[in-house]
Amino acid sequence: MNNFSAFWTRLFALTRKETKQLIRDKSSMAIGFILPIILILLFGYGLSFDLSNGRVGVVEQNPTPQSAQVISGLNGSKYISVSHYPSFHQAEAAMRDADIDAILNIPSDFAEQYANGDANVQVITNGRSTSIASALHGYISSALNTTTTIQADRANSGSSAGVITVSQRMWFNESGNSTWFLVPGLIVLILTLVGAFLTGLLIARERERGTLEALYVTPIRPVEIVLSKLAPYIVIGLIDTVICLVAANWLFEVPIRASLISVMGASFLYLMVSLLMGLMISGLSQSQFQASQMALLASFMPAMMLSGFVFDIRNLPIVVQVVSNVLPATHYMTLIKTLLLGGDDWSLWLKQCGILLIYIVLLTIVTARSLRKRLR
Repeated sequence: MNNFSAFWTRLFALTRKETKQLIRDKSSMAIGFILPIILILLFGYGLSFDLSNGRVGVVEQNPTPQSAQVISGLNGSKYISVSHYPSFHQAEAAMRDADIDAILNIPSDFAEQYANGDANVQVITNGRSTSIASALHGYISSALNTTTTIQADRANSGSSAGVITVSQRMWFNESGNSTWFLVPGLIVLILTLVGAFLTGLLIARERERGTLEALYVTPIRPVEIVLSKLAPYIVIGLIDTVICLVAANWLFEVPIRASLISVMGASFLYLMVSLLMGLMISGLSQSQFQASQMALLASFMPAMMLSGFVFDIRNLPIVVQVVSNVLPATHYMTLIKTLLLGGDDWSLWLKQCGILLIYIVLLTIVTARSLRKRLR
C-alpha cells in the first residue's frame, strides 16, 4: 500500500511539474493550440482535389449533327474545356504530352447508335492523377446526361432522342466534393504533427537545459516519467481533436455520422500513439533540432504520403503497401473516414482500435526501457 501511495504521490508531483513547465513554455503552447487552428483553416480552404478546368480532347471519327450535340453539351459545362483533334493518334500524343486530361472518342457509327436509342462513347482519362481522372469522369458523364435530357425534351415535339452510355471506372462520395475526403485526413495529419512535435521535444529540451540529470538521482521509475510527461499533452491533444471536429462539421460541412463516443475513443487512442512516438523520438535525440527533424521524418511525412491521405493505397506498389499498413496513421485514417462519412462500424472500430492499442503497449515498453537504460 505504501508503494502504491508513493507511486501516486510521485506521479502527481511530476505531472504538476510538467504542467507548469508546459504553461511557461510559449513555443509548446503555440504548437498545441495555435498550430492546429492554422493547419485546419489553411489546408481546409487552400487544398482541394476538385477539378475546375478539365481539358478534354474530342475525336469525331465521323462528324454528324448528333456528335455536334454531344460536343455542345461538353462546352456547356464550366468545368470542361474542349479541344478538337482530327485523329485519335494525335489526341493520344497530346495525352502523353499532358496537353489534355482526357480523350472523348466518338465512334463513326455514333449517329446510327443514337438513332437506335443507345449510343456508346469511349472516355480515356489520364491516370497520372487519380483525383483529376475521377472528377473528369463525373463531369463528362454529367454533361452527356444533360445533353440527353435536352434531346428527350425535344423528342416530345417530334424529334428523336437516344441514350448515351459512358463506361465508369471510378466512384465518388454523394456530395461530389473532395473536401469530405480531405478534411478527415487532415485531422489525422494534425494529430500526428501536434502529438509527435509536442512530446518529441520534451526529453531533448530537458537534456539541453541540464534538468534531465536531476531526474536521474530521484527514485522515480521510467513508467512514471512516461505517464507524467504525457498527461498534460493528452489534454491539449483532446482539445485539438474537438477543434478539428468542430471545424470539419461547421466550417466545411463534413458530416459526422458516427457516435461521438466512437470518434473520440478512436481519436484518443491515436493521440496516445502519436504522443508516445514523439516521446520515444525525444529519448533518442540529443537536441531539440534533431528531435524535431526526426519527428517530421518518422511521423508526419509517412502519415501524409503513405496513409491514404494523398494516394489510394491500393494503387501503390506491394512493398509500399506493406510499409503503409505498418503505419498507425493508416489504420486511424481508414477508421476516421469511415466513422465520419459512413457511420458506426463496430467491427472495423474494434479491429483498428485493437491495432492502435498494440502500438500503445509497444511504444510504452520501448520508451520506458529506453529511459530505464539512461537512468542506470
